[in-house]
Amino acid sequence: MAVYTHLGAEDLARLIAQYDVGELVSAKGIAEGVSNSNWLVETTGSGSSGTRFILTLYERRIDYADLPYFLDLLDHLAAKGCPVPRTMHDRSGASFRMEQGKAAALIEFLPGVSPTRPTPQQARAVGAVLAELHLAARDFPLTRANAMDFAASAAILDNCGAERLATIDPDLPAMLDHAHAAAALDLSALPQSQTHTDLFPDNVLMLGDRVTGLIDFYFACTGAMVLDLAVTHAAWCFDSENAYRADCGAALFEGYQSVRRLEPEERALFPAVAKGAALRFVASRAEDWLETPDDALVTRKDPMQFARRWQFYDESGAGLLAG
Repeated sequence: MAVYTHLGAEDLARLIAQYDVGELVSAKGIAEGVSNSNWLVETTGSGSSGTRFILTLYERRIDYADLPYFLDLLDHLAAKGCPVPRTMHDRSGASFRMEQGKAAALIEFLPGVSPTRPTPQQARAVGAVLAELHLAARDFPLTRANAMDFAASAAILDNCGAERLATIDPDLPAMLDHAHAAAALDLSALPQSQTHTDLFPDNVLMLGDRVTGLIDFYFACTGAMVLDLAVTHAAWCFDSENAYRADCGAALFEGYQSVRRLEPEERALFPAVAKGAALRFVASRAEDWLETPDDALVTRKDPMQFARRWQFYDESGAGLLAG
C-alpha cells in the first residue's frame, strides 16, 4: 500500500478539522501510486463540498514550490468545466498544509472507475478530453518546467548505471544511448499549453465511455501538447503483452483531433516524441525498481514494458499517423 507516512486516527481527525468539510468518518490508505501517501477520506459533509475526498501527503519527487501550480491548475480547469477534481482549501484559504514536516492537500473525490483494458470508444473520449484540457489551460497564468523531460530521463538512466540496469533486464542498458538521442530533441517551437504528462488509464475515471475525472496532476507542466498526447498514446494503446492496439490508437487520435487538430510539425515529430515519452517511463520505472525500499508495500513496475513500446515507435516511424 502506498502509505509511507502513517497518520493515526487523531492526526487525521485534527487535519480534516482544518477544512470546512464536516467531521472525519473514515480514512483508508490507497494502494496505487509509488511517490506519495494517499488516503480515501469520508466525512459527514458540509455545504456543497461533498463527503469523500483524497488526502495526499507528498513524499517524493515533489518540490513544494510547485504545489501552487498543481493545485491552482486543478481549480482553473474545474472552473472551465474540465472533469478534474477541485482543491479543497482550508479555513484560512490555503490549498495545502504542513503535517509532520510534509505538505498535505485535500482533493475532491470524483466518481468513476479506471479502465483496465480500454476500449476504442474510451480511448476516443480520453483523446477529446485531453484536447479540451489543453485548450482550457492555455490562459492559465502560472508555468512550470517539465522536471521529467527527455534530458532528465537520460540523466536518471545514467545515474542508475548500465551495470545496475542489467540486473533488471540484460536488454535495459541499451536504452541509455536512445535516451541521450531523445534528449537532443527540441520541442520548444511546437504548440504549447499546460499538460498532464502522466495520463495513464489509472489516472482517468470513467462511467462507461464517459470521462468523469482526470486525476494525479503531479507531473503536470508547461510544454508541447503533442508530448502529452504521445504519453497518453503510449499508456493507452498497447495490450498487456505490449502489442499495439491500432483500434485504440486511431480512436485516440480521432478524439483528440475532433477538438484540436494537430499541426503538421506535430504530426511529423510524433514518432520521435513518442519514443522520448516511452523512455521517460523506462527511466522512472528503473529508478523506482532500484530504489524503492524492500519493505515498502508497493508493487514495482517493469521498465521493459516501455522499452518494448519504444521499439514499436522506432519501427513504426511516420506510418503511425498516416491517413
